[in-house]
Amino acid sequence: MKTFKSIMLAACSLLLTASLHAQDESEKQKGYDPTNWFIGGSVSLGVGNGSFNAGLHPHYGYTAAKWIDFAGVVNFEYQSQRDGYNNKYRTTVYGLGVFTRIFPVHFLFIQAQPEYNFIAQKFIPYNSGTGSFKTTLHAPSLLVGGGYTTSRSDKNSFTYLSILVDVVKNINSPYVDGYGNLLPIIRAGINIGLNRGKRK
Repeated sequence: MKTFKSIMLAACSLLLTASLHAQDESEKQKGYDPTNWFIGGSVSLGVGNGSFNAGLHPHYGYTAAKWIDFAGVVNFEYQSQRDGYNNKYRTTVYGLGVFTRIFPVHFLFIQAQPEYNFIAQKFIPYNSGTGSFKTTLHAPSLLVGGGYTTSRSDKNSFTYLSILVDVVKNINSPYVDGYGNLLPIIRAGINIGLNRGKRK
């Protein structure tokens, strides 16, 4: 827990410093711009040997400068798995987070996303009269990675593909396997610039 708090404190300090710098730069250039707001989201889908995973992650944010975005994110994921003994596992994940995206070039970005998820698990034994077993867990995460965008020139409207990993590796995290190994998080999404009719 102390390690996570240290990581979160460092991440928040970095995000705050970047935010203040970006805000100052933006205000010097032209101040608040309502056309810099955006909405969007990503989806994730995975099908494997006896497993299925689907996720939806809407976000709402603001472009503070040409090279940096901030947004709040809502997570929702559903996972279904069947083991070698035909036992079934059902997992529902929901949570909140924020992300910062830094664009070193207009078509590539680096992303940091602290978040907190709540996990509801259901175990259904095969051919058992004992019924199912339910467990509720929660876990902090810090997703770090990057992605590729189609174009960012039209007021932050673009599609993207990102790959992230959870560097906190909490044992309850939905982004690690049963052995504590990191699972790559691959998401495809879209960003839509808002208030574009107000552009001067």
